[in-house]
Amino acid sequence: MKRRDLPIPEQGRWLASVLTGHYNYYAVPDNSPALRGFRERIIRHWRRALSRRSQKGHMTWERTRRYAKRWLPQPRILHPWPDARFDARSQPKAGAQ
Repeated sequence: MKRRDLPIPEQGRWLASVLTGHYNYYAVPDNSPALRGFRERIIRHWRRALSRRSQKGHMTWERTRRYAKRWLPQPRILHPWPDARFDARSQPKAGAQ
């Protein structure tokens, strides 16, 4: 992880932007399991990177979960089904015949 030396709040903000971008692209119906899996993978890698920052010991899962709850957004579906999304009807302008 390139940003391992940054303070945890900066890492959290950066990872939140990564997750938000991923959700913006992949948050379609029926993709919730993949979104949750991606978030869990990010948490696992972040814990591993934080554990390597010092020689005092490792990062506990309890502490990692607290950081994840604070900094990493939960996945949610952002886009409707394609048939609902492309079913827009244009309304005629007022006065047009």
